[in-house]
Amino acid sequence: MSGVKIANAIKKYEAVQVIHGVDLQVEDGEFCVFVGPSGCGKSTLLRMIAGLEETTSGTIQIGDRDVTTADPADRGVAMVFQTYALYPHMSVEQNMGFGLKMNGVPKAEIKRKVNEASQILKLDDYLDRKPKALSGGQRQRVAIGRAIVRGPEVFLFDEPLSNLDAELRVEMRVELARLHKEIGATMIYVTHDQVEAMTLADKIVVLRAGNVEQVGSPMQLYKNPDNKFVAGFIGSPGMNFLDAVAGDGSVSASALGSGDIKTAAKLPEAGSSVTLGVRPQHITLDAQGTGLTVDLVEHLGGVTYIYLNAANGERIIVEASAEVDAPKLGANVSVRFDAENVMLFDTTTEQRIR
Repeated sequence: MSGVKIANAIKKYEAVQVIHGVDLQVEDGEFCVFVGPSGCGKSTLLRMIAGLEETTSGTIQIGDRDVTTADPADRGVAMVFQTYALYPHMSVEQNMGFGLKMNGVPKAEIKRKVNEASQILKLDDYLDRKPKALSGGQRQRVAIGRAIVRGPEVFLFDEPLSNLDAELRVEMRVELARLHKEIGATMIYVTHDQVEAMTLADKIVVLRAGNVEQVGSPMQLYKNPDNKFVAGFIGSPGMNFLDAVAGDGSVSASALGSGDIKTAAKLPEAGSSVTLGVRPQHITLDAQGTGLTVDLVEHLGGVTYIYLNAANGERIIVEASAEVDAPKLGANVSVRFDAENVMLFDTTTEQRIR
């Protein structure tokens, strides 16, 4: 296996630049996830690594080889797409071994590699079936098996679970995590689903408009975001943001009316406008207070999410234990914030104030 190094990678389509000088190191054996909203450039960057998109400038290395201009077949990568792209007239075994057959690999070697991959993916009982006789999750496992038998240096996944229903997505996330642990391969995975990113990744790369916003482990990004975009994107539900004004040792937010909010965060000059950020689980609901109106209550079994509207139109989401009696719709309540977990962001640059 090999790592991947990207240095000042730029991608342009004529006058339109979509990838802006990306620098990234993916270590050997690491599970790296590119995440971001639609149109942020994550799939384009993945296709540049695969050689399916030309790199306008900059370099891409796989292991110790510069593959910037190499053909896709010579890069030592295998790609799994959102669509399964299986041959409908072929069996599972034939689909998995087809690429090796086209490369002239002996039949005995193909059979050995297909059997090894099928054991890893628990496909032994399906080798004689055609794709139409498989579930969506099984078809995606066949597509992954086809990549495994090639023995690539790097696996590339482009939103491979997007076509699956919610239950199968969870099942396949577990399968992919187990697969990575078992074969120890370098994997780069693209998704717009931050839950997938948090549960699968060793390293997350958050992209926005072709730029890397932050790179780090899931919990690093969750607990210590560099900017408002990352703070809002990572975590479900997202972080609450309120317009606020810095004071002397505290901040005040118009959404909460009177009263100062204590925070352990570094404060700018008193009177400065800031954006206050706090996650739903770091807010305590006071059903006896006033100032906020209950707009929606979501009971999800283990937890309850309570959506509150402020008089100025801002919204606050509170996470509460399911064992706590939720207020009724339209009720007036107030909230308290955990000072240790209140973050502040510059209103102009959206960068974290540290």
